[in-house]
Amino acid sequence: MGELVQGTLDMLILKTLCRGSAHGYAIAEHIARGSDDVLRVEEGALYPALHRLQVRGLLSAEWGVSENNRRAKFYRLTAVGRRQLAQEASYWARMTAGIARIMETA
Repeated sequence: MGELVQGTLDMLILKTLCRGSAHGYAIAEHIARGSDDVLRVEEGALYPALHRLQVRGLLSAEWGVSENNRRAKFYRLTAVGRRQLAQEASYWARMTAGIARIMETA
């Protein structure tokens, strides 16, 4: 199970929430499944990140009931969060393309 590249957790959370609101466990599971279990998000990193994104106004949150009838906080992407995701996705695409070019050279 891989560790996330520094600085990518926020972007992955924002991208996950483009699909709609979700609670923390569902967010972590989506990242794991979507990466074929290459990326795993530990609770100790996930919940502080969710709180930080909420404080920055990128996410909103409300309490609800999960699919297994447990009380859970559901997070939703805000308009500011959508704009931030677009900026981070553009930056990530430029960075990975640059790294790929270097790695392909002899």
